[in-house]
Formats: sequence, structure tokens, C-alpha cells
Amino acid sequence: MASCDRNPPPLDPELKQLAEHIDGLVQTRMGDWEALLSLLRTIESAHRDICETAFQASLPRTRHELYSLLRDIEQQGGWPYIPRMKLQTLLEHLSTSEGEETEAGKD
Repeated sequence: MASCDRNPPPLDPELKQLAEHIDGLVQTRMGDWEALLSLLRTIESAHRDICETAFQASLPRTRHELYSLLRDIEQQGGWPYIPRMKLQTLLEHLSTSEGEETEAGKD
């Protein structure tokens, strides 16, 4: 079974450039939750489109290709997945922030 703490494989130059561009977009939007949420939605939409179109169309058609896919999943750590923040996590963050503001107001 694949370990979650393995290092991901090095990215090819185009993907590395894309990752750096996304990092730049994040940096220019720091502190702006609306812009960051929009960025996350755009990335999630692209992820879904790739999965539902190009990726599904390219899934293995032979046992040899299936073996290669399964071996890659085992070595690299599974399917790509973009988890959504749970509402409970957002509410916990909000209550922590409000508690800090209340404590600061007591001074």
C-alpha cells in the first residue's frame, strides 16, 4: 500500500510552470477570501472537467495498461482529489476568530 508521506514525482516543465503560476495567483490574492474562493472554484471546475472528459476517455483498455495504472497509483499515492472545506471547520475557525477579538477587546 502506498504511503501518504512519499514525495511526489518531479513535475514536467509545463506542469511546474503551471504550479508556479497558481502559486503567484494565490500570493496576489492573499487576504482576499472572495478572490481565493473564486480561484479554488476555478481549479475545482478544471479538475472536474479533466476527470470527466480527457481522463475518463484515456482510462486503460487492456490488462497491461490497467496494471500500469494500478502500479502508478500504488507508487504515487492514489487518485488526485480536491477536498472541500467542511462547514464545521469554517464555523470553528469563525468562533476561534471571534473569541480572539473578544479577548482583545477586554484589554
